[in-house]
Amino acid sequence: MHVELRGIHKYFGKNHANDDINLTIPSGTIQGILGENGAGKSTLMKILSGFIHADGGEILLDGKPVRIESPAAAIQDGIGMLHQDPLDFPPMRILDNFMLGQKGGLFPNRKHAAQDFSLLQKEFGFSLDPENYVDSLTVGERQQLEIMRLLFLGARVFILDEPTTGISAAQKAKLFETLKKFPEQAITVIFVSHKLEDVENLCDRVAVLRQGKLVGELRKPFDQKKLVELMFGKEVPLEAKQPASQERRVLSLDRISIEDARLKIKDVDFETHAGEVIGLAGMEGSGQDLFLRACAGLLRTVAGRVKVNDLDLTGKPYHAYKNHGVEFLPAARLEQGLVPGLSLTEHFILAEKQTGVFIDRERGRGLAEERIKSFNIKGAPVSLVESLSGGNQQRTLLSLLRDPLSLILVEHPTRGLDIESVIYIWGKLKERCKQGAAILFMSSDLDEILQYSDRVLVFYNGRVSQPLDANRTSVQQLGELIGGKGWS
Repeated sequence: MHVELRGIHKYFGKNHANDDINLTIPSGTIQGILGENGAGKSTLMKILSGFIHADGGEILLDGKPVRIESPAAAIQDGIGMLHQDPLDFPPMRILDNFMLGQKGGLFPNRKHAAQDFSLLQKEFGFSLDPENYVDSLTVGERQQLEIMRLLFLGARVFILDEPTTGISAAQKAKLFETLKKFPEQAITVIFVSHKLEDVENLCDRVAVLRQGKLVGELRKPFDQKKLVELMFGKEVPLEAKQPASQERRVLSLDRISIEDARLKIKDVDFETHAGEVIGLAGMEGSGQDLFLRACAGLLRTVAGRVKVNDLDLTGKPYHAYKNHGVEFLPAARLEQGLVPGLSLTEHFILAEKQTGVFIDRERGRGLAEERIKSFNIKGAPVSLVESLSGGNQQRTLLSLLRDPLSLILVEHPTRGLDIESVIYIWGKLKERCKQGAAILFMSSDLDEILQYSDRVLVFYNGRVSQPLDANRTSVQQLGELIGGKGWS
């Protein structure tokens, strides 16, 4: 299906989210939409998929003007959108989710739907059990289910909004393999992302948005430097790695064992030193999250000893670890790291040690202004944390860290962030390394792990590898270990 956007405008108050966007996407194209967070990518795609209405402009499909009033109207016009969090119902069976949205009244033909489900699975090489429940699926498998559902409903244009966020390298490879089959059927793919490598690997052409405007279009082969300059209006250099100190041992694990209801990790020996960055790689649920929480005192080990700065903290609660310079930054920023309903000022007041009976709000406001400026947070002292973008929430979490620190444990430090925010976040983390802290972080982005780590631990089904030198390890080697190859 041929898609044309003409003069699209969208305002949110004074914010001009889409400013006169003109874009033509030929049928059977894999079109990339690239831009930093807040560039207007998602707004434009929500207009095309009927979730919101434009304040000006028109949409043409195969040369005919259309007015898309809702997501249901969009799918009737052949446009389907795969969101970061697929729109499914976990308590329901997979086949019942597959049938959602189809015509057929209260009692649609389940047998015919099962046959179509089977045919689509065979075509794309998926292997989902239609009688299982959705809550048993990984994010990547939920994406597969949603792709089949949208095809079943007749989608000829697929919009994918940041689909590689939160999935493994193997799941991403499978997703890309699936999407590359669509042009053979004249299906148009619109791939929204802020990740250059994803766009380069998948897309035929790319449109770049910045501050609500379409600032450029490129075709393969892409010039990465030009793409970055279009996204940010300037060149964004990566900071070179700094050698870690081997003098002071920060964390020492002596034959620790960890377990929960799903997984056991046994007899891990490991230590890290001041200034060192350790990346934790593995499929989701392979044990990295348990490992980080055990190192933070949030999960008690069932055997072994945990020492921080040679002080035995085995069995101590999280606050004991925190009082000895250990900080944990969760992936769920709003659910676990910040407090919805509280302002930035209130967060900075809570994070500081209280010296009196009464809260000094004037001092808190001054502290908020100082941190907002220092960490380049796009917000005001009175801003509620839930009103901030993901990147600004992550900057807020970093700004709440106390001094001095010995060990920082981070889950997915840059998930969902654009390149400039990624570099900024890591710049702030590396500042802590220069001050003597060690960092352990988990990420599903293998390029990020190799770029920022000194050493890497790979997790597979509860097993932990020996530390790997990040400078001598490739993405392919990591991928094989994550998939279970090369373990003795």
